[in-house]
Amino acid sequence: MQTVTLGKDGPAVTALGIGTWAWGDKLFWSYGSDYGAAQVHEAFDATLEAGINFFDTAEIYGFGESERLIGQFMRQTDKPAQIATKFFPVPWRFTARSVSEALTASLERLQVSQVALYQVHQPFDFLLGKRALMNALADEVQQGRIATVGVSNYSAEQMRQAHKFLAARGVPLAVNQVRYSLLTRQIESNGIFDTARELGITILAYSPLAQGLLTGKYTAESARSHQAQPLQGARRIDPRFNQSGLEKIAPVIRLLQDIGAVHQRTPAQVALNWLIAQGVIPIPGAKNAEQARQNAGALGWSLTEQEIETLDRATQAWK
Repeated sequence: MQTVTLGKDGPAVTALGIGTWAWGDKLFWSYGSDYGAAQVHEAFDATLEAGINFFDTAEIYGFGESERLIGQFMRQTDKPAQIATKFFPVPWRFTARSVSEALTASLERLQVSQVALYQVHQPFDFLLGKRALMNALADEVQQGRIATVGVSNYSAEQMRQAHKFLAARGVPLAVNQVRYSLLTRQIESNGIFDTARELGITILAYSPLAQGLLTGKYTAESARSHQAQPLQGARRIDPRFNQSGLEKIAPVIRLLQDIGAVHQRTPAQVALNWLIAQGVIPIPGAKNAEQARQNAGALGWSLTEQEIETLDRATQAWK
């Protein structure tokens, strides 16, 4: 199984992980309506069965329910799993103790004594301040409760600042988790990607299939003929899913289908493989076992250099 080291010397994790925002989240993903605990448990087991053992969650996902579910699932398997979770920096968390308390609660829900990666969910620090926040995280590394420190949604400059404060404590900044896909390539032009490479920071790519747009499931033709299933959750308010938005991405989907046919892979697997070729770790979601197995099909093969370049040219507009 392909692996990637988190940061310069963090733990090695599978080259593709699973994002678990939808596990327990009713607000955006309608958890409990067309899928529930049984389905995501099957997704967890199918992911491990496929050789992938890296799961990304957060305390805010389902207000702790995602972490609780993962904790339960891990107790029911003998296969090891590596967990990344996140601290949400709300304004009333303005002391180092609040960081420690949030981590304690996450560890209890996950039923573990350490997580592979603990990330700051958003680049806010309010009254706490970035230096104090990073010092609190460095303390937790030294206490052994987190293996590596990460951030999420940080700009190039914010990432550089966090890296500097952690380095003063002898702790590397291992990860920046950002939105990145063939249809969201801004990190290549706004300095995030270049800075990450310079500092030895690993990029975790969330929404690597652009909320499902890159699967080929959503088409302008079905939207035009009203044959499509009603959009659920966050997709209902995303203009990329209306007819004009789908028409814009149609050439990209056709290209993914053509390349996929050569390798006997789906458009989604091609899109994920392209991200892996960029040296990042995509973390697609999976609501059920079939989606988990589909995600795993992005591993174990490689696009050719020419195919990578063709996809790059076809999606320049999304940089």
